[in-house]
Amino acid sequence: MASQLYRPDCSGLLRICLLLGALWKIRAEQISYSVPEELEKGSFVGNIAKDLGLEPRELAERGVRIVSRGRTQLFALNRQSGSLVTAGRIDREELCDRSPKCVVSLEILLEDKVKIFGVEVEIIDVNDNAPNFGTEQREIKVAESENPGTRFPLPEAFDPDVGENSLQGYQLSSNVYFSLDVQRGADGIKYPELVLERALDREEEAVHHLVLTAFDGGDVVHSGTTRIHVTLVDTNDNAPLFTQPEYHVSVRENLPVGSRLLAIKATDPDEGANGEVKYSFRKVRDKISQLFQLNTVTGDITILGDLDYEDSGFYDIDVEAHDGPGLRARSKVLVTVLDVNDNAPEVMVTSLTSSIQETSSPGTVIALFNVHDSDSGENGLVTCSIPNNLPFTLEKTYGNYYQLLTHRTLDREEVSEYNITVTATDHGTPPLSTDTHISLQVADINDNPPTFPHASYSTYIPENNPRGASILSLNAQDPDSIENARVTYSLAEDTLQGEPLSSYISINSDTGVLYALRSFDYEQVRDLQLVVTASDSGDPPLSSNVSLSLFVLDQNDNAPEILYPTLPTDDSTGVELAPRSAEPGYLVTKVVAVDRDSGQNAWLSYRLLKASEPGLFSVGLHTGEVRTARSLLDRDALRQSLVVAVQDHGQPPLSATVTLTVAVADSIPDVLADLGSFKSAANPDDSGLTLYLVVAVAAVSCVFLAFVIVLLALRLRRWHMSRLLQASGGQLVGVPASNFVGMDGVQAFLQTYSHEVSLTADSGKSHLIFPQPNYADTLISQESCEKSEPLLITQNLLETKGDSSLHQQAPPNTDWRFSQAQRPGTSGSQNGDETGTWPNNQFDTEMLQAMILASASEAADGSSTLGGGAGTMGLSARYGPQFTLQHVPDYRQNVYIPGSNATLTNAAGKRDGKAPAGGNGNKKKSGKKEKK
Repeated sequence: MASQLYRPDCSGLLRICLLLGALWKIRAEQISYSVPEELEKGSFVGNIAKDLGLEPRELAERGVRIVSRGRTQLFALNRQSGSLVTAGRIDREELCDRSPKCVVSLEILLEDKVKIFGVEVEIIDVNDNAPNFGTEQREIKVAESENPGTRFPLPEAFDPDVGENSLQGYQLSSNVYFSLDVQRGADGIKYPELVLERALDREEEAVHHLVLTAFDGGDVVHSGTTRIHVTLVDTNDNAPLFTQPEYHVSVRENLPVGSRLLAIKATDPDEGANGEVKYSFRKVRDKISQLFQLNTVTGDITILGDLDYEDSGFYDIDVEAHDGPGLRARSKVLVTVLDVNDNAPEVMVTSLTSSIQETSSPGTVIALFNVHDSDSGENGLVTCSIPNNLPFTLEKTYGNYYQLLTHRTLDREEVSEYNITVTATDHGTPPLSTDTHISLQVADINDNPPTFPHASYSTYIPENNPRGASILSLNAQDPDSIENARVTYSLAEDTLQGEPLSSYISINSDTGVLYALRSFDYEQVRDLQLVVTASDSGDPPLSSNVSLSLFVLDQNDNAPEILYPTLPTDDSTGVELAPRSAEPGYLVTKVVAVDRDSGQNAWLSYRLLKASEPGLFSVGLHTGEVRTARSLLDRDALRQSLVVAVQDHGQPPLSATVTLTVAVADSIPDVLADLGSFKSAANPDDSGLTLYLVVAVAAVSCVFLAFVIVLLALRLRRWHMSRLLQASGGQLVGVPASNFVGMDGVQAFLQTYSHEVSLTADSGKSHLIFPQPNYADTLISQESCEKSEPLLITQNLLETKGDSSLHQQAPPNTDWRFSQAQRPGTSGSQNGDETGTWPNNQFDTEMLQAMILASASEAADGSSTLGGGAGTMGLSARYGPQFTLQHVPDYRQNVYIPGSNATLTNAAGKRDGKAPAGGNGNKKKSGKKEKK
């Protein structure tokens, strides 16, 4: 039983060891220094790098800094020596007043480890202040009847230093009547008193002049003096007496200025001047005089300044009362300032991370912040909180420091940004709080592959589709962001009829639009099975596939054919010129197309399919004329791209598209200058483009001039041969009448002009392109398509003149007729209204009359080589005698010369020295208007 009583408690010892270990750890993070006051700026305080276990150079590398809460910083870090130095002159009396020990606390932050170290610096007092009486002289009135041994209070000196440097004693100048006696009060303060040593005789000496000296106890003794004037008066045998030796009062810190604090009271039984009591402060200090005011007559103490508990919670005021002759009594007023909750907590963010990856593990530190409340007690206790619906948590670390941590893994696709509100609330009544907002971005990682809305797709495309036609647009969504969400599209490799699938279909890698690379034929390919892959640009990239079934629809095989503008060999488009001063309705260019079908299938309509600047251009429904829809503005691009669709009215309708490039400039040099800005910056050979263009234009001009000379020579030779053939009575045979509709002069001119210069800006480098001649005055037949196109008809006629085996011209088909709604021709011949009716205006009538007259003149001269009857331009040989020129529109209107207002006229009319009736003049006027 006794052994059980003395058995040691192991669990208790274990708890004591753990407590000592925790206290040692806290103490290990607390660093203490001491430094005298009044040192110069930059004075050494302590080797902070050594105490932190770091090298001096590591202070900057690891982000070591002093954390401040908005107050004046007294110390700084010397990152070269690794020491803590003073940031300026330190006055201990200003910091701690008369406190026995003055300690300044600060925190050192290690940024890389997010760790706080507390540092305490004790400010050691030096003897830098001399005792001060507060007044240079004091007058004491002493009754001459006073008995020796009477004591008179003397003024007390004040020394703001503490310890040995504070006030140590007093000395009185030598005098036979008075001596000095120093009393020590209960609070340790020394009070000097003047002691009367012998009886006074006013008649012998009315005034005694004394000097009172106060000295301190520093290494270098400082002292202060005041003069004492002792005036002998008649007897005043009663001194004032306070009703209380000490006055205690408590006041709230928010008490308004001017409020009455309390009233002190002293009584004197004497009468007259000897009984009149007045009050005053003793040892008046600046802080006391700024906060309190004493009425010298009534003894009321009122509030003169704002009381702040955070500045000082207690005031010790010395007061005295003296009567007329000068007898004095002392007392104290002890003022206790009560704290009220008038300060909201302060939150200072010390370290903050503005972005975090969505895969960061729980417990990742986002922010480190400090909370502080200047109030005391419950009013100064602060609690921090954040909304409960956020995936974050708060954790208290050293002192009043908190860490904001992630509570779980974040997902950027759910929430990409968090606005975290940290609320700091004190425990006062009523409680005050402060909100601090922290913005956190969640950085994306590539954790989601692109997805298609459907598992598979099917679409249709008609046969004979134009190359480059858009088939279908696929769109895959990736919930990631930036590069991780940028989706690119591709087609899986496969073969179709022995050829790679990529030669049939292409896909835009950025937009996912499928394009047809060739015109499909329903009789050869009826369906295609494709696999489209969507990949993102993350690292590593993620992808997904979708199947696509493409079905080819059978359509009418004859689609409209574009005659102008022609497509250059590099798949780019020619450049049309539009001046910036063009008004709405200005004719920019004209799209000319024909259809080998007849009737409704040959009735063409035009529409603007796509434009780089919507609303800037319009296309005539039946004329194909590209005109400006509004005035050109400075903000309009220098290069405009238009896609014009031509469609017939068959069932189902067929269409063709052409891409026009319009350069907005006033002249050819401006075109060249504007096109120069479109060159690819990646091609280093573009520096000589201007020289190449000039040489090319000069070469084309020379070739064109030579061609005109040769053409004139051949015309003369042809005229001469026609005369020889007429004289010999020969008959022209072997020329199919379907090859020509217009006059031979017009045909020759069109062939000549069709060698135009096309400046392209679509390719990496501009080119000069010489397209094949466009026969705008020729109706293409199957037979003529199988043969090579003749440059000049007269050469073929000369070669076939002596061949007797040449085939004869086919007889006319009298069963074929044109109806009013089925007249063949291009849209350019339909100059009527936009409804597509046959033109019947005065201009077209005059043009047709001129053509008829010119044809009749050629028939009369016997120079016509078209092989038809007079006035039919060779058309009756193909369509029968009933078909005359009035049934055929003027196909010369299909030829548009960009930038020119010239009118093509009848060659025979020119030979006869006549102009076509009415047509030429109207055409010139119209061209001028359009140019304007």
